[in-house]
Amino acid sequence: MIVGCGAAGLYCALNLPEDKKVTVVTKNEAPKSDSFLAQGGICVLRDETDYDAFYEDTMKAGHYENNPDSVHIMIHCSKEVISDLVSFGVRFEKNGESFQYTREGAHSKPRILFHEDETGKEITSHLLESARNRKNITLIENFTMVDLICHDNICKGIVGHDADGKYISISADYTVLATGGIGGLFKHSTNYRHLTGDALALALKYNIKLQHIDYIQIHPTTLYTKKSGREFLISESVRGEGAILLNSKGERFVNELLPRDVVANAIFDEMKKEGSEHVWLSMAPIPEDEIKTHFPNIYEHCLEEGYDVTREPIPVVPSQHYFMGGIDVDRYSKTSMDRLYAVGETACNGVHGRNRLASNSLLESLVFAKRAAVHIINNYSASEQTEEVAVDALQYEGYAEKYKKMVLEAIEKERHSHE
Repeated sequence: MIVGCGAAGLYCALNLPEDKKVTVVTKNEAPKSDSFLAQGGICVLRDETDYDAFYEDTMKAGHYENNPDSVHIMIHCSKEVISDLVSFGVRFEKNGESFQYTREGAHSKPRILFHEDETGKEITSHLLESARNRKNITLIENFTMVDLICHDNICKGIVGHDADGKYISISADYTVLATGGIGGLFKHSTNYRHLTGDALALALKYNIKLQHIDYIQIHPTTLYTKKSGREFLISESVRGEGAILLNSKGERFVNELLPRDVVANAIFDEMKKEGSEHVWLSMAPIPEDEIKTHFPNIYEHCLEEGYDVTREPIPVVPSQHYFMGGIDVDRYSKTSMDRLYAVGETACNGVHGRNRLASNSLLESLVFAKRAAVHIINNYSASEQTEEVAVDALQYEGYAEKYKKMVLEAIEKERHSHE
């Protein structure tokens, strides 16, 4: 059982052998995962001479609170993951026969593969198509997990409901939580609104170990708007390619390639100083043809909002973007509950530390999703209980608001404990 069909959930499913029955459930339609929204790219170790710099860049961005073992695993598994993605049909930009690399904030050199400005969509759509073509994988959309089936700290599946509110239980030998981020808990976020930390709520309910749940990343640049809904992200790659941040006087006030938390704090300080609701991002240093080929979706979306990025700066504001904390997992993505794994943004293996380095998210998710699949198969045994269990729907009345409250209170408690 895999809960969530973003990049991590799908890649985990595809790395399980085809003689195993795999069920993937997702809370919304399959393409409505944050993995589809990732713009910038995915990091890769270009060669061994880049290892030390890649490692240091990741550790420095994370304020050296990262788990060194996890960082090492991620970097050294990166080429294997890229090879897998290419085999699934992912088309990274190339110069002739060689990959083209870009650079983002806090990277000391270009090491990021990309596809236009929608790398997440390119990767996840190919994973989704591959999963749909596997006979052993069943994908159930619009199915919301509300509980775990567990006893004596052993997970044996999940309880959930469909779009019509019909509750059922689904038993499984192994369960993988890949439910994504927590943006739906916040007023301003780049995340889909239905991502509300459901797996975290269940971890709290069953005393499954969590880690650093107050480590929440604010992305420095999202398009300022007064419209409701999620904010549109202006990729880090834009600044990596030369875009600059300006205040209302047209003055630069920060090094745009510093780590995200540093840039975001500088923007907040500038907004406070000026009493403004946003600052400005100018793409003037980037050639017009490069904007339209490298960032076509950003260009088009800004046009729809009334801004021509080739002619004028755009208003930007920081927004909640990424969750570095989550369900505590080991180097194989195992949680503190037996037969339960967690991967992707809902998990915390310590790669990111206090602040994620740009474009490490897709890589980390895929590396540790595959490790979960491999570990499950290498240690596989059938669960003692495989029958379905009866579900009392009344006990879950009002669960959504209850779970949100549980998670927000836990985050606030953790934040105060650090202060």
